[in-house]
Amino acid sequence: MKMHRYSIAVLSAAMLLAGCSSGSSSTSGTASSKASSEAASGSETSSVKVGILQYTEHPALDQATEGFEDYLKENGYGDAQIEFNSAQNEVANCTSIAQKYVNDEVSLIYAVATPAAQAAANETKDIPIIVSAVTDPADSGLVESNEKPNTNVTGASDLNPIEAQFDLLQEILPDAKTVGLLYCNAESNSVFQINLAKEECDARGLEYVESSVTDSNQIQQIVESLKGKVDVIYVPTDNLMAEAMATVSQVASECGIPIIAGEEGMVVNGALATYGIDYYKLGQLAGAQAVSILNGEADPKDMAVEYLKTDECTLSYNPKAAEKLNITLPDTVVDRGVVVGEEE
Repeated sequence: MKMHRYSIAVLSAAMLLAGCSSGSSSTSGTASSKASSEAASGSETSSVKVGILQYTEHPALDQATEGFEDYLKENGYGDAQIEFNSAQNEVANCTSIAQKYVNDEVSLIYAVATPAAQAAANETKDIPIIVSAVTDPADSGLVESNEKPNTNVTGASDLNPIEAQFDLLQEILPDAKTVGLLYCNAESNSVFQINLAKEECDARGLEYVESSVTDSNQIQQIVESLKGKVDVIYVPTDNLMAEAMATVSQVASECGIPIIAGEEGMVVNGALATYGIDYYKLGQLAGAQAVSILNGEADPKDMAVEYLKTDECTLSYNPKAAEKLNITLPDTVVDRGVVVGEEE
């Protein structure tokens, strides 16, 4: 599988030379119909162009991209022209990359994380868009409903098993009374998950302290402010927190506060534990949708957003983090969990 990675500087320069526009116009529709007609006529898959737009780079999103690419390769699209671009955590870059893909008349766009998906959807209403690592596409304005998108967008949601994660929190820390809810308030996915976490706290009689940041420079101060106020911190699948988890976990550990995280990559980087989804499998789920579209077998508007099953989630824990916090993990967690982090 061919994959081309460009720096944002090179990409921007190329777009200026090409005179990129901010709209999609009729070229996107041509690209969409072209993909279907090629599949229907049995044309070589080397003529298919797929643009991958990843919002930022951290283990969860990287795995979602890897799973997607591998699925395409294993299902007849190993010769497809696949172009990868990371927006480096910048919304403006998401727009520039999406514009480039529209101008290049790609056959399909794979958008990883909500800002990437929203940028792509704003630039074209015709080119098929498969999203991944978007918690609730309907809530993010990408589809009319998750059951029937009725747009050019569908994909695979990374909605967490938040109830199971709070079960885990109370299994490990049965005496916890107050939970710190730590997230980036600029990420709609995180806000959605935090609202679900609040409902869990209310249902379980737990108090909570909501603590949000807008950028990584605020993390140390916000985490330190939770010392003495909370017994544990819960962090959802938040891109900013995932990137900064090494810092978050270090500061929290120094304050004596364990972290229950939204996904395994955060545990690798110092959180205590999670019961989370497998982002590689999520990418494969999105890849299956893409193959159906590229084969001319399905249309995004009729394809429901898909979810990984709860039994496809994994309990993982970091024994080094437990040691730093003087926490003895229950045998029930150790026996069924996977070790990650420094002791892996």
